[in-house]
Amino acid sequence: MALALLAGGAGADERLRIGSKRFTESYILGEIVARASGGEHKPGLGATGILLAALKAGAIDVYPEYTGTIAAEVVHLAGKATLEELNRALAREGLAAGVPLGFNNSYALAMREERAQALAIRRISDLVRHPRLSLGLSQEFLGRADGWPGLKHAYGLPHAAGGLDHGLAYEAIAAGRLDVMDVYSTDAKIERYHLRLLDDDRQFFPRYDAVLLYRVDVPRRFARAWSAVSALEGRIDERLMMRMNAAAELEGCSFAEAAALFTGADSTAPRQRAFLRTLFAPDFWRLTREHVLLVAVSLAAAIALAIPLGVAAAKLPAAAQAILGALGIIQTIPALALFAFLIALVGTIGAVPALLALFLYALLPIARNTHAALVGVSRGMRQAAMALGLRARERLWLIELPLALPSILAGIKTSAVINVGTATIAAFIGAGGYGERIASGLALNDNATLLAGAVPAAALALVVQALFELVERRLTPPR
Repeated sequence: MALALLAGGAGADERLRIGSKRFTESYILGEIVARASGGEHKPGLGATGILLAALKAGAIDVYPEYTGTIAAEVVHLAGKATLEELNRALAREGLAAGVPLGFNNSYALAMREERAQALAIRRISDLVRHPRLSLGLSQEFLGRADGWPGLKHAYGLPHAAGGLDHGLAYEAIAAGRLDVMDVYSTDAKIERYHLRLLDDDRQFFPRYDAVLLYRVDVPRRFARAWSAVSALEGRIDERLMMRMNAAAELEGCSFAEAAALFTGADSTAPRQRAFLRTLFAPDFWRLTREHVLLVAVSLAAAIALAIPLGVAAAKLPAAAQAILGALGIIQTIPALALFAFLIALVGTIGAVPALLALFLYALLPIARNTHAALVGVSRGMRQAAMALGLRARERLWLIELPLALPSILAGIKTSAVINVGTATIAAFIGAGGYGERIASGLALNDNATLLAGAVPAAALALVVQALFELVERRLTPPR
């Protein structure tokens, strides 16, 4: 009984972990669920694939999702499945969908009103008559079965669509650089930019009712928190969701402030985010600490492995191509794809998969420079060392590595600078760092927030480069 009480106490202390995708509405819904449950919100974790991997791995417990997305991307059901049908399919994955929040946020294609009117385009099928129109679609929409591939086939559309961040697409279409984009029907910017939603006259898109996708054990493990979450059912309609989206995207409110509108709070007057105020916001030092730790820890681990790999490649010519080739292949893997794989592998999101990814990306420059420098040691120098009676290990430590040091340091510097930039993507899996601001800025299409993440990341890269150049001057003897 004592053990049972201890187990129950541990469970009571555990907090519900809520994930969200990298767009405004998902951020806000995640914040609402976190406030209702007293849980921990892990915002902006990326697209469906990463959230689903995190959910299955137990790194998060629940996240806001849409029924149409669950049908097409999670359980791969054809047609317009009911919530009961979705749950029967989800049960095989240890997942469930529930707590319908009360609104439908469907995909749609949109054009500027004046452009659509000039071309007499009211329906998606009308696009067939205008094959030269430029389409800019979000990356997820481009790859989804219920997105561009299926839509193109259903309507026989002749267009070639390009990928574009959702927030940036609004600016592009407003500036006339784009004719058609995909939107969510609750987007606040539809009205602001005077966009016309094209009628889905062949009824291709299913309903996208907002629900919560969660692990089946969540209601039991978090009984009290889940009771509070369940009370959200049916309490958010399209109008309220658009109002909260507008507060974040158009009025300069934070996601937390926008979510507060759900409880009846009133937003402040529209305001422009000031760059300096955003740059030196209270989270600046936390983000700096997280970013520096991601870079420093991953780089230290990479140095410990990459230099021996470079030495092995130099001393074993037959293995050089295999070693450097394998590291080169790792370098070509897209970061988000590697993150998704590592989340499934280690069963968590956050710092662990981020550190592993950064560690892997840092290996090649160090190993390659080590190999090249050791191979480049002159034959005469090697023969002189042998004439002195130095054994192979002594030649390596006393002659070859000191001569190779400038090149090795250059490789480490390259890896460090690359990792400073790559670490910004780690925010998409909840690892923190300056990427949090970049992700928020992209979601809001807010330049001040975006620059408040990009500028310190660039400054950190310059500082790292300067530090390594100082180390090089100290450790490298003058010629």
